[in-house]
Amino acid sequence: MGVRRRGRELALQMLYQHELAGTDVEAMLTSFDELLQAPRVIREFAVSLARGVISRLSELDARLVDQADNWRLERMAAVDRNILRLALYELLFASDTPPAVVIDEAVEIAKRFGSERSSQFVNGVLDGFLHRDKAAEER
Repeated sequence: MGVRRRGRELALQMLYQHELAGTDVEAMLTSFDELLQAPRVIREFAVSLARGVISRLSELDARLVDQADNWRLERMAAVDRNILRLALYELLFASDTPPAVVIDEAVEIAKRFGSERSSQFVNGVLDGFLHRDKAAEER
């Protein structure tokens, strides 16, 4: 598994823990064993993503609500919601990864951590976001 994929997976787990238990990133830096055992480059990437998503949570959630027609955030599975937040953060604010790669990574992570239909849901929302965003740029 690649460095960035593993970092994204750890970031997802951090976001999930943050959402469900209210644990902040600083506390996870001393208590999340998988994160502590990861090589430094993976750990730094994961922490950077988690901090970025948390710092822009309300903005990311607003974008998700706009894009996910007929889906309130509360109705989304927590794993799917956090995968989408993570991918949207990368698409909007960490532009060093091509959009197609961000979406592919999100879909693969959804296959591993989500339900049977998570990957389709994640792909549909992110693909729709990219198309909507491109259409807005062309106007």
